[in-house]
Amino acid sequence: MGKKKKDTMELRFYEVPQNEYVLALLGDSWIRDYGHDESNLHFHNLMEIGYCKHGTGELILNEESKPYEPAMVSIIPQNYPHVTISDSDSGPSFWEYLFFDPMVMIQELYPDNPVVQKKILQMVNQKALFFHEWENPGVSVLVKMIMDEMRQKKKRFHECVRGLMITLFAELLRMCENDVAEDEIRKKTGVSQITPALEYVRNEYANNIRVEELAKASHMSETHFRRVFESYMNMSPMDYINLMRVQKACDIMKKTNDSMDVVAQKVGFTTTSTFNRNFKKYLNTSPYQWKISPENYERKLLNYNISALKGW
Repeated sequence: MGKKKKDTMELRFYEVPQNEYVLALLGDSWIRDYGHDESNLHFHNLMEIGYCKHGTGELILNEESKPYEPAMVSIIPQNYPHVTISDSDSGPSFWEYLFFDPMVMIQELYPDNPVVQKKILQMVNQKALFFHEWENPGVSVLVKMIMDEMRQKKKRFHECVRGLMITLFAELLRMCENDVAEDEIRKKTGVSQITPALEYVRNEYANNIRVEELAKASHMSETHFRRVFESYMNMSPMDYINLMRVQKACDIMKKTNDSMDVVAQKVGFTTTSTFNRNFKKYLNTSPYQWKISPENYERKLLNYNISALKGW
């Protein structure tokens, strides 16, 4: 018997629009046949909330399969492997999505308390949640209200979305706190072997990161870690670190007028030339050119995948 083919995992970057709290993916363009098989796992740099409007199929959450049907809600943490697979017999499914950075909500709720912020972030990122609308009507109503606000964009919708998102995140904390004890001993296997390394990079990208540290976080030898990481991600650990730094640099450039030297330093590049070289590698343009035309960023980075598989 031959060796089992390893899973392939895709990285999909999404960016919350400037001055907004969520990126909303709504409308008929999300009526589609989802997924191909359970090996086509992907993960996001943001937290994902999905609402199934119609269709049936299964949602693979890490290594667990969950059947879905209309009026179901999924809440999937950052860096959490998953894939949606439509039932071929029932036709296309219709999901709508919200993407957001949980740290923004955490800082709204717990300002000036980095210890609590870190603890809360770890808690909400440790498990995906999936439930029928009737099982948690409060959360479901909030999700649909946010989607409607983002769809209609009436006057003062920014303020409404902010309030709804804070309330939704507080409800999410309640749900996570109820489930913490059940999952403390759960062993990480499969593609989630490298999840600790992904989390490490997300938290420490601005510092000097050695592959040895990532291997240690994942409880592997460095040689074995490099092999496992590249087999899942189709890029080296250092390439992933630099990709994360480029993504963070784009975020800084959208929100500040910092010089390129300062941006490079903030995201962990030791020299501006190294920053320029990596930026060009991933976005095929210079930081300066991107800065004066930032609308190109969402289209380019949205379609960037670590694997060779086509993304959304």
